Parts: sequence; structure tokens; C-alpha cells
Amino acid sequence: MDALREKLKHLPDSPGVYVMLDDKGQIIYVGKAKNLKNRVRQYFHSAVKTDKVMAMVSNIADFYYIIAPTEIDALSLENNLIKKHKPRYNILLKDDKTYPYLKISLSEPFPTFKITRKIKKDGAKYFGPFMGGVSVRDVLEIINLAFGIRPCDKKLNPDKPIKECLNFHIKKCIAPCNGCVDKDTYMQMVDKAIDFLSGDISWTENLLKQKMLDASEKEEFELALKYRDNLNSLEKIKLKRITSLNKFINADVIAYKSNGIYSTISLLIVRSGRMLGGKNFAFESAVYSDGEALNQFILQYYKDGVELPDEIISGIEIADADILTDYFKKQFNKSVNILQVKQGVRRQLADMAEVNATEHLETAVDKIKHKNDMTISACKALQEKLNLKNYPKRMECYDISNISGVDKVGSMVVFNDGEPDFDSYRRFKIKTVEGADDYKSHQEMMTRRLERLATDSDKFPKPDLIIIDGGKGQLSAIKEVFDKFNITDIDLIALAEREEEIFVPFNSQPIVLERRDYCLKMLIRIRDEAHRFAINYHRKLRGKRALSSVLDSIKGLGKVRKKALLEHFKDLSGITLATKEQLRQVEGIGEKQADIIFDALHSKD
Repeated sequence: MDALREKLKHLPDSPGVYVMLDDKGQIIYVGKAKNLKNRVRQYFHSAVKTDKVMAMVSNIADFYYIIAPTEIDALSLENNLIKKHKPRYNILLKDDKTYPYLKISLSEPFPTFKITRKIKKDGAKYFGPFMGGVSVRDVLEIINLAFGIRPCDKKLNPDKPIKECLNFHIKKCIAPCNGCVDKDTYMQMVDKAIDFLSGDISWTENLLKQKMLDASEKEEFELALKYRDNLNSLEKIKLKRITSLNKFINADVIAYKSNGIYSTISLLIVRSGRMLGGKNFAFESAVYSDGEALNQFILQYYKDGVELPDEIISGIEIADADILTDYFKKQFNKSVNILQVKQGVRRQLADMAEVNATEHLETAVDKIKHKNDMTISACKALQEKLNLKNYPKRMECYDISNISGVDKVGSMVVFNDGEPDFDSYRRFKIKTVEGADDYKSHQEMMTRRLERLATDSDKFPKPDLIIIDGGKGQLSAIKEVFDKFNITDIDLIALAEREEEIFVPFNSQPIVLERRDYCLKMLIRIRDEAHRFAINYHRKLRGKRALSSVLDSIKGLGKVRKKALLEHFKDLSGITLATKEQLRQVEGIGEKQADIIFDALHSKD
């Protein structure tokens, strides 16, 4: 403690980032400060602290700081360090349920709307998320029926028109493929569809009503019913309209509640003036204030900048809101207005978010406690029961998958504090091993892993514990690789599947834990995840090889046409299920070639 007091005396007045360490040198908290001296001293001198902050301070054995040129640089550095080290007392967001979006790439000659759950910085426009009872497929059908935007994603060449498909005849496409409509006219309809998705519903509603009446007059009753169903779907969207809010407002409304140990954040999503729905997050953290909690949450939730709204609304003051605004502008070229609201419709939305956060806190505490039993507490107990050198914060588990030595692959999955870290998963294609030699395959994979530890520690940081799916043989094989690299500071175990026995180096007898033991359950979770990840990769490679083999056997099918088929139908199953007419719609596939492909794929039927 005397050493800490001495370091506190020499803190600078500069902006920067401070990093708290426990007695094992593990990073347990990362924070930023406008003034490092004032901020860090608060942890040790201030009498007013939450229970969680006091618990963290009691575990601080050391700290260091990094001076930053500006507060924006400190914010960016804090974000990077939290993502890299995942300190247990910071707010750490796990991957939550992803909701669908509609995407359109306007750079294409005849663009189409596609459903996606991933937003990328690819220049495309994204609309959504679709949640709260509004089906993204219903919205997509409205776009197809109302505006005739083509549902398919095949590449079109205006100079080489092809025969229109069924969608044209059932009024779901205006068929730019056969030259029925030119590019300018088609793009006018795309613009109308974008206006609809941006909140302008009235024009679309009137258009659908008119189309329904026209279909009824022509006695096209099935089509008229589809238009009626579309109008009913449109009514659901209209009901979500917040009448006193500008229809072009895109905002996220955020509220934070804490009982001093456990915390929740409620996020309500407003797009084009409509309430789409909300998300709730529960966690433990040791932030110093509610405003800091919101700051940390915002920084992580919008880490890629792809879902940033025009406004972020809260009923409380968000710490360093002006710095966040500048950061988003500098990092993502996006202007975001961060508001603390006190009255009006935005205040009502903030109150709604606060009610949701409060209710979620009441129901989430038991879930968080149970999760701790399955994760952090299980990690601590595992260190004691297996006599590990390290607290197993970062655990890596490895598995091999193959069939008769063909398409051999390895998987590496990573758990941090007992929870999966999906971004850190890695796959290995076994390159040097002949046949189905599990030991040598494990050795090749581990050799490549440890080489990356020396050359690329940012992407492949040092693990605390390595787990091998297997028994004594696999453990001995990996121990040889450890010895080759002189690895003495990483713990190593193997988990044998049949009896769930744990093998450790220098002990011929397995360690057996009770089946209900949370430590064993955690090890089984990570082992099963490695197994799943390896099998999925193996199936993917096997599928590619099978597809290539089948297509290679078809007469006249060259590399370009094979690629076009795969891009259009995605896989062998899609190609096999295609009709001759659908095959002819692929660029470069004429009537004769379509017949050859179809006959080759169905010759055994």
C-alpha cells in the first residue's frame, strides 16, 4: 500500500488512461480521465463508493497510466484496452441477439433489397433493425409488390436481356432482366422504396390500396388478397409511430439502473419516428458513476460505428458526452447528438427506458449470480482444484476433425472468464500430416499457435490455460511441443470425452470431478464448443470439395460458369434443386448447357 501511495503522489494532471492490476498482475479495470491525478486518487481517497467499487479497490495491488495527447485519444485508447484485455470490473457487452436489417447496394445497376443480420462499412444503405412484431419478410414483400423491386440477386446485363421469371407474372418484379424497364425508371422505384423505409408510408399505402382495387376489378382475387395482407402489415408499422416525434428522427434511448453491485441498461430503438423495440443488458461493473456507466456502454455498443443513430437520449447526464460526440465524428464521420432530456416526448421515452431498466434489474440479479457460478467462480475454483499456476482468465481449447484422414482441420475456441469470446476463435487447416494421425495433427496446430504467440501477440495473446480434447496421448503430444518452445508459464490439461476425466502433466492418474461440479461443466462447455467449431469447418471444406468434384464432371462447365453457378445458388443443394429455367437465368448458362447440368445432377433419380 505504501508503494501505491507513493505512485499516487506523482500522477500527472494530463488526460490519459489508467489501468488497475491485482496481485497476480491481471488487469482488472481500465478507465480514462481528463485529469489523471484527480481521477485515480478518487478511488483511494473518496469516502463515497458503491459496493462494487470498494470490492475492486480492495483488489488493486498496482496501477499504471498512459498519458494521451487529447481526451479523444484517451477515449480511443480506453476502448482498445477494454476490448483487448476484457477486465472483469469494466462493463463488458456480450454478443446479444442480432435483429435483421434490409440492405441495398446502390452502386449496382439494378439493386435489390436483401435481408442481413450484419452491418458492414461497404457503402450500402441499411434499414432496421426489424423487431417488436414487425416481420422483415413482410416488409420485403411490400417492397416487391408495391414497387416491383426484383427479389433475385443475379447479375444483370442490360445488353443481354434474359427471359423473365415467375416473379414478373405474379407482380412481384418489374423485370429489368428482360428489358421491360430501363435503369432510370427502375431507380425511381428504388428511391420510392427507400422513402418508404425512411418513414414516408402514406404514398406506399395509397399505392397498395389502388393496386388492390385494380386487382379486384380484374378478378385477380389471389393477388388482391396479397395486397390486402400487405396493407395489414403496413398498419402494424403505422401503430409504432410516435405521433409527436418527427418522422425522420433516428434515436436510441438509454437508461441505467444499479443496486451497487449489479447493473442493467435498457436501450429503446426509434427509427424514422417509430418505436421498433428494445434490448436489455445485465452485468457487474465497478464504474464510478451512472454517467460513466453510460459512457462505457455507448463506447462498446457502437464500437464499429455501423448502428450509430442521429440522437442518443438519456434522462441522466452522460459522462464526457462532448468527447463522445467528437470521437464519433472523428472515428466514423458521423454526427451524433447526445442529449440529457428533461421534458417533452423525449423525456417520456427516457422514462420508459428507465422503467424497463428497473424491471430488468429485479429479474436479472439471480441470472447474473448463476452466470457467475458458471463462469468467474468456476474459473477460481478450477485453479484451486487443478493446482494451476494461473487464474484461467483466457482459456483456449483445441480439437481436430477429419474423416479417414481427409479434410483434416483443427479448431481453437477461446473463453474469457468462463464465457466464449467468439471474435478470438481460429481455424487451422492441417497441412503436413498424412492420414488420420490425431497426435501429429494436434502437434502441427499447437506449433503454429505458439509460433504466432511469438510473432503476433496482439491477435494471438498468451493464454493462461490450454485445454486439449483428448486423453493422455494427446496431452503428451502437446507437452512435447511445449517443451520444444520452452513454455513453462501456460497451464495445460486434457479432457477425455467418455468419462470426462481431466489429465494434467506429470500425473498418470486422471482427476475426476463430480458431474454437477461447475468447473467440470465449464470445461465441457468449452470442449463441446471446440468440437462444434471444428466439425462445422470440416463440413464446409468437405462440401466445397464435393461441389467441385460434381461440377468438374459436367461436360462444358468451365471455371467461370462454375463460379457463376455458385454465386447464384450458394451451394450444391441449391444447384441441384434448381429447375432448367432457373439454371438458364445464370449468366453464361444457355438452354443447352442448362439441360446438360440438369440431366447430370438428376441422372440417378
